[in-house]
Amino acid sequence: MLKGAEPFLLPGGPRGVLLIHGLTGSPSEMVLLGDFLHKKGYTVLGVRLAGHGTTPEELARMRGSDWMNSVLDGYALLSGLCTSICAVGLSMGGLLAMLLGVERPVDRIVSCSAPIFVAAEKSLHLLPPRERAANQYVPKRKRQLVGIPERCNVYYRRMPMLSVHELLGLIERTKEILPEIHQPILIVQGCKDHTVQPQSAEYLFERLGTERPEVFWLENSGHIVTLDCEHEQLFQRIAMFLG
Repeated sequence: MLKGAEPFLLPGGPRGVLLIHGLTGSPSEMVLLGDFLHKKGYTVLGVRLAGHGTTPEELARMRGSDWMNSVLDGYALLSGLCTSICAVGLSMGGLLAMLLGVERPVDRIVSCSAPIFVAAEKSLHLLPPRERAANQYVPKRKRQLVGIPERCNVYYRRMPMLSVHELLGLIERTKEILPEIHQPILIVQGCKDHTVQPQSAEYLFERLGTERPEVFWLENSGHIVTLDCEHEQLFQRIAMFLG
């Protein structure tokens, strides 16, 4: 396993928070938020999604159902420690948090930078068909993060093309279940996100089944909002929402 990509459990009070990282990322993306919420008295679990924190080749063997099972396993662990559970997801983790919300009793959901419309949507026609995508990878842009410890920035530098197909499947599944989400939900979106089109947040807001969706815009943040320049404001907003 890559150093720094380990899952983490921070025992605290009876309210639990399940933190879910993004595609090609690791629990390290959620460490700062986890520490912040733990200091607020929560029991916090940062799950490691299947195929992450090891090698891109292992990730390429995983399917959306494997990632969802990782989330369900994390939920089961937390449910043995806590009386209630909230889910906070980043990027693809935001999709998984919403999917969890219709499969298990989840008190509140925070979805950060969840992809409904990806920035490279116009290029998706160049994505090789699934049967030809095996052993194909694309390099990932290096993250430009200021003042963030390296232990919080562990991720793959290559994206398996098969994983893109699985992500697109999760997006379609999430679209289908949005009307079934009735618990309070906070949608977080960075205005300078170059991975997800910001109108993804508007799409979610308009189609969620809950009567109380909230949207929090971060004017100067990109995609990895848990590590970007406004992460402290974000953490305060999440704590207020969960509290």
